[in-house]
Amino acid sequence: MKRFLVILMRRPQLDPAAIPLHRQFLDTLREQGRNEMSGGFADQSGGAYLLRAESLEEALQIAHNDPAHTSGGWDVTIYEWNAD
Repeated sequence: MKRFLVILMRRPQLDPAAIPLHRQFLDTLREQGRNEMSGGFADQSGGAYLLRAESLEEALQIAHNDPAHTSGGWDVTIYEWNAD
């Protein structure tokens, strides 16, 4: 599997109710072996997670099912990461 860095930046219209749903989503990915690590930025502007997927298309499909994306509260950007 390849690694993808998913970056989430908060929008002003962020609904705080989406945060626990997003965390549950990340926990589920972790249980599936797809979320290697995740965390928020110190300035509270957003966060990131390292996603394992077969392709960019699969990574996009997974990330676009994240409540962070479906709620409209975060801008989501995904990069394939060639980490050593």
